[in-house]
Amino acid sequence: MGVIGYSGAGKSTLVRMINGLDTPTSGELLLDGVDVVSMSERELRTLRRNIGMIFQQFNLFNSRSAAGNIEYPLKLAGKGKAEPKLRTLRRNIGMIFQQFNLFNSRSAAGNIKYLLKRAGKRKAERKQRVSELLDFVGLADRGKNYPEQLSGGQKQRVGIARALATNPTLLLADEATSALDPETTQEVLALLRKVNQELGITIVVITHEMDVIRSIADKVAVMENGRVVEYGSVYEVFSAPQTRVAQRFVASSLRNTPDQVETASLQADGGRLFTIDLTEDSGFFDAASALKANGGSISIVHGGVTTLQEHSFGKMTVRVGGPNAAVENFYTTLQKSTDIQEIVR
Repeated sequence: MGVIGYSGAGKSTLVRMINGLDTPTSGELLLDGVDVVSMSERELRTLRRNIGMIFQQFNLFNSRSAAGNIEYPLKLAGKGKAEPKLRTLRRNIGMIFQQFNLFNSRSAAGNIKYLLKRAGKRKAERKQRVSELLDFVGLADRGKNYPEQLSGGQKQRVGIARALATNPTLLLADEATSALDPETTQEVLALLRKVNQELGITIVVITHEMDVIRSIADKVAVMENGRVVEYGSVYEVFSAPQTRVAQRFVASSLRNTPDQVETASLQADGGRLFTIDLTEDSGFFDAASALKANGGSISIVHGGVTTLQEHSFGKMTVRVGGPNAAVENFYTTLQKSTDIQEIVR
């Protein structure tokens, strides 16, 4: 699931409520049937100790290797007393932050071992788990490397491995790709898809980038001023955004409407220009066929079709010519089934 919104929308506050760092002013927040809001401070401390997150900044221990960073959580997650259901709840949440939060003093393996140590895992068990995780995230040969010896994408892979160390059923990823270049972002998103599909772990992705939502999420919640203003499948929100904020995000991702300069250039070439929302039941192709049968012509001059979750949709600008009656029939026919706007001077 993806949660998207501009700065100040309340995305990170939502994450802090999920992991018990902030308290909602009203309502319930249930994780595996346990109400986080009603937990005592002691119970919340236990909850937070066992949460793993994926950050934008890596937050690795510089003094620990990659393997050491992964192992550490397994040593510590079991410390402190709390009700069994709370320990289970806490272990079931992993977190991926905007900041990587790796210990620079630990290797990649050491950063992973950190959580395993916290979980009270024995040394042999930690070693085996770290090896499994390094292999899973594609860093089997980097376990002894320290954070300064790793690229940004590799650091985030260590962060993801560390978040997975205690076998969570939920991962919270707060702006996990914001500090990465586009190519590395796609690599990390591919890894998160692998986590979801192969391990069956639910991931809540917090982001301000619609392309991230488009790439990884099944559902999306759009936030504005501390509220969820729109929620649905990624296809539903992309193909027919209902709120202004969702429309802005979708437009920034699809980029399929000509700007003023492009529009002026297109108008100079003659014909009538229409921008049309395309969905699987928009009737566009039937209307275009009827137009041509009546002596008209049509050409796509901007935009195109996108496929999401096995559905096709898009927005395109077309140039239409021919007899006025044929063009008007094309226009009025599509008005009945989709959104069509004529671009006028």
